[in-house]
Amino acid sequence: MTDSETTVGDRIAVGLAALGRPAYINLGRVDALPPGRDFEAMRAVTYDVLDDAYRAGVRWIDVARSYGSSEEFLAGWLADRGHADVTVSSKWGYRYVGEWKLDAEVHEVKEHTAARLSEQWTESVGLLGKAISLYQVHSLTVDSPLFTDDRLIGALAELAADGVPVGFSTSGPSQADAVRRAFELEVSGTPVFSAVQSTWNLLEPSAGPALAEAHAAGKRVLVKETVANGRLVVEPPVPLARIAREHGAGPDAVAVAAVLAQDWRPIAVIGPSSTAQLAENLVAAKVELAEEELAELAALAEEPVAYWRHRSCLGWH
Repeated sequence: MTDSETTVGDRIAVGLAALGRPAYINLGRVDALPPGRDFEAMRAVTYDVLDDAYRAGVRWIDVARSYGSSEEFLAGWLADRGHADVTVSSKWGYRYVGEWKLDAEVHEVKEHTAARLSEQWTESVGLLGKAISLYQVHSLTVDSPLFTDDRLIGALAELAADGVPVGFSTSGPSQADAVRRAFELEVSGTPVFSAVQSTWNLLEPSAGPALAEAHAAGKRVLVKETVANGRLVVEPPVPLARIAREHGAGPDAVAVAAVLAQDWRPIAVIGPSSTAQLAENLVAAKVELAEEELAELAALAEEPVAYWRHRSCLGWH
C-alpha cells in the first residue's frame, strides 16, 4: 500500500454507531464522550467529528436506523453544512428501543421482514432523502428469514430497480456463507445485492475469501469493526503494539491500515467516538505495512466462534 493507492477520500468511511446513541459496546469509548451523553451533547460531538472528517477528505458516512439518532444527526449536519458530495449508506432491520438510556434492558430489536423494510425505508428517506446512496440489510446471517421470504426479496429488488443500490451487512462466525448465499439471490435474472459490509479485522478475518470473491465479481465491499470494537486499541496484542510503535502510529491506525492493504480493496468503516480518535484512525492512510508485517499481524486471528462469543459478552455502556 502506498499513499498514491490509498487516500482518505476513497478508502475510508466514518460510521456513527458509537455517536448516534448514548450506549454501545465499543471499548475505549466512554472517556472520549461528553459527560452525561445527553442528546444535544452527542449531536454536538457528532457534528465535530463529521466536520473534521470532511476536512480530512472523508466523503462516505455510514449510519443505521438502530444507531439511535445517527440519521437525524447526519441529516441535520448535511443541511447545515450544505455538502452535496457525501455518500451516505444506511441500514434497516434493527429498531433502536433504548430510549436514550445508558442502562436500558434492551437497546435494539432485530426484524428482517418486508413490513420492517417498508417502515424503516420511509423513515430513512424522511430524514435523508436522496442523499442515501446505499441501503443495507442490517446484520444478515445464514439463518435470516430473508433468504426464504419472497415478498421481502422482491421488495429489495424493487428498491434496487428504482435506482437505490441495495446491500447487506453481516455478523457472526458464518459471515462467508452469508455473503456467498446473499449474492446468489436474483429476481428475474438480476442480482438483488450490489454491496456488502462485513466484519473484518486482525482478530476476525474469516470473511476475507468471500469478500475477495465479491470484489472480483464487481460488488462494492465495505469492512466494519476494523478495530474489533476497540479490543485492538484498549489491549493491543504485542505484535500489533510493536509494529505500531515502529511506524510512529497507534494500534488503531495499523489495524485499519491492515484492512486497506487487502488486495480486494475494501472501504474501511471507522467508528470514532471523538475528534481525537478520528485523527488517530485516519493516520492509517499514511501507514505502509510490509509483507512480513502483514504476515505477522495475520497470525493474530482468533477462531471465529470464539471471537464472536467474546463479542457477544461485551456490555453496552
